[in-house]
Amino acid sequence: MERDRVTHLLLVPTMIQPAMKKPRDPGSLQTIIYGASPITEAVLDRAMAALPSVSFVQAYGMTELSPLATINPARYHAVENRHLGKLRSAGRASFCTEVRIVDPEGRELPRGEVGEVAVRGPNVMLGYWNKPQQTAQADRDGWMQTGDGAYMDEDGFIFIVDRVKDMIISGGENVYCGEVENALAQHPAVQACAVIGIPDARWGEAVHAVVVRMPGNDSGADALIAHCKTLIAGYKCPRSVEFVEALPLSGAGKVLKTALRAPYWSGRERRVA
Repeated sequence: MERDRVTHLLLVPTMIQPAMKKPRDPGSLQTIIYGASPITEAVLDRAMAALPSVSFVQAYGMTELSPLATINPARYHAVENRHLGKLRSAGRASFCTEVRIVDPEGRELPRGEVGEVAVRGPNVMLGYWNKPQQTAQADRDGWMQTGDGAYMDEDGFIFIVDRVKDMIISGGENVYCGEVENALAQHPAVQACAVIGIPDARWGEAVHAVVVRMPGNDSGADALIAHCKTLIAGYKCPRSVEFVEALPLSGAGKVLKTALRAPYWSGRERRVA
């Protein structure tokens, strides 16, 4: 960055987190575009505080969309615009795309209701190579089903709540992992975290947190759970916490929740994968 005077960066949140341990602005940096996986508000706040002269922009999409669906521009990240409530949004439809929130039958839902993000436009893939059945499931009349659960506000901004398959149903209540992760990340002991559902005889699924602690911090599970209870409803808070040295990541920097869930659901008739 210093040698080539880099001005713009495209990063995933798992790249931003370690960079905040020893932040260093090369002086040329103007914009950081982030995406590919959710970012917690705590990590974003640390990054913006460490790099006050840098603009932050969120881009949301997927490979099948070549790859963009929505953008949340820098002005909605600015401190003076926080009152607009768009910081945690993935933004509005980008150029050439249409975005809507649909129910399992593909019907558009009213603003504010959680459903699946569907995207239409010339950027949508033609199909999965030699997989017509998978293509038909993903592409419904030209609308790409993203697999992401979200709601849309009155201004057309979408707010991602979870991957549809990652949502936890505990005692009949829907728990969105992203909300729990955002609460956990606000604790000073948490460097990185992931929330999953694990089997529970009473509740069906229980909320379980996997946490990487900040170096030198030995806060325990009870402290993190108590912290979460000050921010979110009790039924959403982790019932158990596991501490690890690092989270498993894909080549794109996404947390592999399938790998985290595997030990808990192995050998069971009902599995979350």
